[in-house]
Amino acid sequence: MRRMMMVLVVMFTTIGLYAKENVTIRRNQVGSAIGQEQTIVVEGTNPAGKLKVTSPSGKTIKPVMTKKVVSPFSKKTRYVVGLGKLTEEGDYNVRLGKEKCDLHVSNRPYGGIATSSLRLFYLIRSGVVIDCAGKYNRPVGHTDTNVLVHPSAASKMRPAGTVISSPLGWYDAGDYNKYVVNSAFSIGLMFAAYEQLTDYFHQLSTDIPESGNSTPDLLDEIMFNLQWFLTMQDPYDGGVYHKLTTPNFEGFVMPVDCHQPRYVVAKSVTATLDFAAVMADAARLFEPYQHDYPGFSAQAAAMAERAYEWAKANPTAYYHQEELTNPAVTTGTYGDDNANDEFFWAASALYRLTGKQQYKEDALSRRPSQFTTPSWGNVASLGAFEWLACGKDSELYGSTLSQLTAYCDAAIQGANTSCFKSPFGNKATDFGWGCLSEGCCCQAMLLLYADKLLGSDKYRSYALGNVDYLLGRNATGYCYVTGFGDKSPMHPHHRPSAADGVEAPFPGMLVGGPNPGQQDKEYVKYASNIPDESYEDVEGSYASNEIAINWNASLVACLCWVDSFNAQ
Repeated sequence: MRRMMMVLVVMFTTIGLYAKENVTIRRNQVGSAIGQEQTIVVEGTNPAGKLKVTSPSGKTIKPVMTKKVVSPFSKKTRYVVGLGKLTEEGDYNVRLGKEKCDLHVSNRPYGGIATSSLRLFYLIRSGVVIDCAGKYNRPVGHTDTNVLVHPSAASKMRPAGTVISSPLGWYDAGDYNKYVVNSAFSIGLMFAAYEQLTDYFHQLSTDIPESGNSTPDLLDEIMFNLQWFLTMQDPYDGGVYHKLTTPNFEGFVMPVDCHQPRYVVAKSVTATLDFAAVMADAARLFEPYQHDYPGFSAQAAAMAERAYEWAKANPTAYYHQEELTNPAVTTGTYGDDNANDEFFWAASALYRLTGKQQYKEDALSRRPSQFTTPSWGNVASLGAFEWLACGKDSELYGSTLSQLTAYCDAAIQGANTSCFKSPFGNKATDFGWGCLSEGCCCQAMLLLYADKLLGSDKYRSYALGNVDYLLGRNATGYCYVTGFGDKSPMHPHHRPSAADGVEAPFPGMLVGGPNPGQQDKEYVKYASNIPDESYEDVEGSYASNEIAINWNASLVACLCWVDSFNAQ
């Protein structure tokens, strides 16, 4: 489970299903690159002799392959239709009986959606006026200049009730709180992508207030969150507060209308180590941008080392929310009782920054035995990314690359004969809370790492298969990113999108996706409990239709990487 279930503060007056059109043709609704292999999936109906595909210039495109596949979950019959490499730019018209749709082919199909996925972080900034977003502009909310120290976070120098200032940062998910663990993981994913795509991100503009300075917009956006991070470390002992939160989730109102007191709560070893890793990397990566952020790198480096020292002295300081009282806290937990992976990531990042032998020894003693898909609860792969970025001469490069290769080889097994021709989505265990991020996007990111580091195209097509799945070639027929495609979520579990009076939700948000656990079924009527169909586009569905910064960070990493192949 990604985080503690979102207890609905407000009972929804309308509980039920929104109408869904009966879509037979499943395809990537956003687009594909010129010369890219194109595949569509037809649901239920044998397309032989009935499917008509026409190029932008009017030429008939004949399928080069059609396979009949039966879903391992629903037992539905599907037909996987390969159209070969489409080399003409424009919209290809697809018809099957009365149904018709377009396949968009262009020189740069993912530029818009990749940029939007990153710009989303501007839209969810906390504590500032949002005035560069058109109809999504909003007044300031949650300035967080009068935050209370919760009894669980009290110390001699900062007793309970002490007022501190902890402004800025990103709202975490559908709620309005700020969580160090998930924030750090989100930054870690985007830092990893940045190191692999530095030239690309230097050219990518997201039209944020900082655009036009000498720092890439991705780093500018991350800095907005890091400025909040600077306030989350206790300056007297180096420990890091687990989160900044209200006692309970706010209702579905705008930030300016939220009035609960906000607290920093217990220091935890996991938050402190995640903080140490991110600040160590930030110290390195912002070093060239002293003009925009003078003194930050030195400050971040010192804070990272202090945090690591606190974690070493408090290795079992895990976050147990049920122990918090006066007041009790019921918001997202991000609890984790195993800090081995966090130690590995932090030690690896600090070794890259400082070259100190102790950090190397700590990292080597905690290295994982295999590569795992990154998630906020298992950040070992972020530590592995550190060693992969160091190059072939680093101690763990060879073994880490071998582990990555083994992971990718296992991931692609059976993809070519699956219902949607993608590595993701072929096992019931692929689906659950946040699966489209941790299962689909993060898996694609690992495949793209292997594609780049091994110097072959073996894995790229499989990563693109996951992108196709995400953007519409799937069991529900949804493009799971808001604002894109012709069938995308309109009612995400996201407070500002619900309360701002604008019909369309913020664009560029990745929803969690099919979740057969249906932890919200008390409030939401699901049409299906089939693993890959267990999704409802309703506001109340926090189990399948919430958004979160870690999910969007994985979207940024995945889509910006595939966009980089065609960016000029």
